[in-house]
Amino acid sequence: MSMITERPVSNSAGQPPVRTVAVAEAPKALPAAAAPRRDVRAVVSAYVSLTKPRIVELLLVTTVPAMMLAEGGLPSLWLVAVVLVGGSLAAGAASVLNCYIDRDIDQLMRRTKRRPLPTHTVSPRSALVFGLVLAVISVALMAAFTNLLAAGLTLAAIVYYDVVYTLWLKRTTAQNTFWGGACGAAPVLIGWAAVTGSLAPAAWALFAVVFFWQMPHFYPLAMKYKADYARAGIPMLPVVASARRVNAEIIGFAWLTLLSSLAVWPLGMGPIYGVTALVAGGVFVYEAHRLCRQVRAGGAVKPMRLFHWSYVYLTIVFAAVAVDALV
Repeated sequence: MSMITERPVSNSAGQPPVRTVAVAEAPKALPAAAAPRRDVRAVVSAYVSLTKPRIVELLLVTTVPAMMLAEGGLPSLWLVAVVLVGGSLAAGAASVLNCYIDRDIDQLMRRTKRRPLPTHTVSPRSALVFGLVLAVISVALMAAFTNLLAAGLTLAAIVYYDVVYTLWLKRTTAQNTFWGGACGAAPVLIGWAAVTGSLAPAAWALFAVVFFWQMPHFYPLAMKYKADYARAGIPMLPVVASARRVNAEIIGFAWLTLLSSLAVWPLGMGPIYGVTALVAGGVFVYEAHRLCRQVRAGGAVKPMRLFHWSYVYLTIVFAAVAVDALV
């Protein structure tokens, strides 16, 4: 961030000294006044980026349809608003604390070195306080306006993601993505619990869809940034396992994602959901096989195609859940 300055004006011979002082001091006032406004904007933007808004959006895509299915229609708009706000704060808190814990490895990775902590835009202490405050507010909001089960699941998801996954699993085992998958799928259970105060088989089936989806979703990203993770000493599967092993897991979990989505069908869903899940899941599995064929062929590999399609897939399937719940 650069300050706004004016070009200095040189004095001619014989000019009174007081005039020289006035010209020299005048440009200093504008940068001093303008800098705080620009700095505040940058800091606010940095704090927002710590919450990883794109991840928050993805989690909400799965939460609202789960609530609609639990209700058998459109839930109370007040309840939806509370869960959306509480869920966003919880996801943001987990992401901020993740950035705080991972600040040592983020500065080593090309993909993450521009985050606010590696660039010193936000101090570690400020990030820690910010994340903890968001976590407390989110859990308190869920406890006050939904129920204790939903609030407990919210707290458990934050703790699991930051303590179990980020601090332990991510740095010690190649199966970190698998065991950490419960965090990404938790919003489905939280949304369902907020509506009913309990968890039904359909909730667990939707949980399984998101849980299994995370491996074929994330492994392509880990393939693209394999050198980054290796440099940081993070044992992501594509870093420490053979291409054959990675291919097997991508294909296997893609099929499990499809089968889990079809298992939801007889649990109160209609043909709109069933046909959509079958077609979208079929394309998802095809793309997984396509990527693995590229890897086996040894030619140009484009893992991000499957990564981006996985977002589309999940959105389509849960949109079908919402539509089916309304008709």
